[in-house]
Amino acid sequence: MAQPKEEEAIVKSEENVGGEPQEEFPEKPTGLYRDRELSWLSFNYRVLQEAKDLRVPLFERIKFLAIYSSNLDEFFRVRVASLRSLLRLRKRSRQSLTIDLGELIEQIRSTVFKYQEEIGKTYRDEILPNLEREGIRILNESEVNAEQLKHLNEWFEEHLLTNLHATFLQQEFAGPFLHNRKLYLIVALQPRLARKFWSEQSEEERVSAPKSEISLAILEVPSGTLGRFHKLPSSNGEHHVMFLDDILRLFLSRIFPGFNPVDAWSVKLTRDAELYIDDEFAGDLLKKIRKGLRKREQGVPSRFLFDKRMPADVLKSLRKGLELRKEDLVPGARYHNFSDFFTFPFPDQPEHSYPPMPPIVNEELQREALLFDAISKKDYLFHFPYESYDPVIRFIQEAADDPQVRAIAITLYRVASNSEVTKSLIQAAQNGKEVMAFVEVKARFDEESNLYWAGEMEKGGVHVLYSFPGLKVHSKICVVTRQEGEELKRYAYLATGNFNERTARIYCDKGLLTADERLTEEADRVFRFLSGEVHEPEFQHLLVAPFTLRKRLIELIDREIEHAKSGRGGGITLKVNSLEDSEMIDKLYQASQVGVKVRLIVRGICCLRPGVPGLSENIEAISIVDRFLEHARIYLFHNNGEEELYAASADWMKRNLSRRVEVAFPIYNPEQKGMLRKFLEIQWQDNQHVRWLDEGRENEYRREGEYEVRSQIALYQMLKGEFKIQK
Repeated sequence: MAQPKEEEAIVKSEENVGGEPQEEFPEKPTGLYRDRELSWLSFNYRVLQEAKDLRVPLFERIKFLAIYSSNLDEFFRVRVASLRSLLRLRKRSRQSLTIDLGELIEQIRSTVFKYQEEIGKTYRDEILPNLEREGIRILNESEVNAEQLKHLNEWFEEHLLTNLHATFLQQEFAGPFLHNRKLYLIVALQPRLARKFWSEQSEEERVSAPKSEISLAILEVPSGTLGRFHKLPSSNGEHHVMFLDDILRLFLSRIFPGFNPVDAWSVKLTRDAELYIDDEFAGDLLKKIRKGLRKREQGVPSRFLFDKRMPADVLKSLRKGLELRKEDLVPGARYHNFSDFFTFPFPDQPEHSYPPMPPIVNEELQREALLFDAISKKDYLFHFPYESYDPVIRFIQEAADDPQVRAIAITLYRVASNSEVTKSLIQAAQNGKEVMAFVEVKARFDEESNLYWAGEMEKGGVHVLYSFPGLKVHSKICVVTRQEGEELKRYAYLATGNFNERTARIYCDKGLLTADERLTEEADRVFRFLSGEVHEPEFQHLLVAPFTLRKRLIELIDREIEHAKSGRGGGITLKVNSLEDSEMIDKLYQASQVGVKVRLIVRGICCLRPGVPGLSENIEAISIVDRFLEHARIYLFHNNGEEELYAASADWMKRNLSRRVEVAFPIYNPEQKGMLRKFLEIQWQDNQHVRWLDEGRENEYRREGEYEVRSQIALYQMLKGEFKIQK
């Protein structure tokens, strides 16, 4: 198997859409909670806002269009497909649901339609004119000059023609299989000897016309092979680019000899991407996952995106031939798959991109000949992507090469395509060390990559453990056991983000290198559970799901409630990607009602309704969407001045707290705790890329404050010693 291709680094993660096949839906009156799906669409609109924001550099705005499109694809592949599956159940089987699925799906459709119009308008009326002002033109098939046409003729013969696949749609037969997320052109063709040109016919004439006079062909756009964009020669110093779709439109008469091409409309089909595994607890789970991956691209349709200029009779023929339902249909514009803008051939104009923010190097660690010597003296807390990820890579590389290291254990959820981490683990095994890697092969859309690297590690001598039935391992921990004199000493790396050196450049995460026995011993217990050595591990310092995390969080909230009731005040600051668990939301409501001040920084889904009188008037909620992906989870409990602070891999979602192995780790060092408190405070002061999550002003930018604070820039400057927090 070829090495998996690197996935584009975009503002999303495994938590953005997520949801295991058995994902729960609200069990209590929905007036207390915001709907999860609509909240997610609201998050994705915040991504679209970045594409519309004139303060964002032009090329970055285009990338945000790509992010929005990619996120929406995944939403339809996972969440909408799951809702449709539930809707297909018999009515009796749906009685336990307290939501009207049909009504919810219609709300999703209408919201997506509205945003679809907005993204098209943003592209046409804002992005394209700005590009043209900078000498960058995206030409269509009618705008190429003679020099460019000559170039395209040669390119068509040499590259494009051999990569084309077209099929005629025949009314009496089912249409061809459309591949998931691929682009196609639906081409209306007429024989060159036809009596009346097709575009001049009425709809009634088209329906009743002889079949020999009307033909519809489906032409695949080979962007996976040739790329979506093609750079054209230009003699006037401008930068000219063309969509591959439009190059095909230019040559339709040569692709279909003997026919007059009348029109062409782009379409894209999104399919259900769920891995439906009948029973995770019986048989070979890996084999079932591999089988599910082969079937994924054949899932039932969840969205058929089509050019809204398409005539009704053509759409009707497609619906029949492709066996589409009315609810599958989503009208769009001429161009689909804006996610392809990740690969747009931008000219060298750095002023239209974000200015460089080179990661800060930890000079203290650089001076240390051996990382273990430094960690044995004190903990090191890292703030990615502002700081370099090199110490994490070095930690594993040194463990692989150090003759005193006896064992390495690690959990892997998503790794880079050319992973230095997995290479070091293989090297460690070949150096005779005991290496155990737990690979989560159910990490959505990374299953194939994880299976590949698991296979490579097994070949290299690594002891690979795979997914548990009914449970995902989402923690990000590594434990190294080292012989020091007569004793074995453990070192650990605990993190909020994956062991992925590529995403560490754009994901905001926290990582802790420590030799603190309170933490390393309990991290080792997590691995003893994963290996089956113990079944009910005990934890006093780490909060570990599904064992102690939920229970301890409830206790910590209850403690703040008691402080507030006793007149000592209470405070909670929570930073997560998603807040969906109804039990945890209820506890926050309870805390608010007795006067606990709750501050929420939630990037994505937020089912809690902040600022509702009598329910949550002491809860404020904001969201930050900016240059980097906010990915760290931090829980701060004020505890009457004796603060407890945790960094974690877990969001406050039912799946994270109940059906995953997650680790939240305490920050004991006062200086590091103070630093994280400052991080949270600066994010709370952001008045540039923060939106309110209140229903009355949802997604409104917050502009209050005497000073302009853009938290991601301010945090970077603070770590460089150039920014002081405003009191």
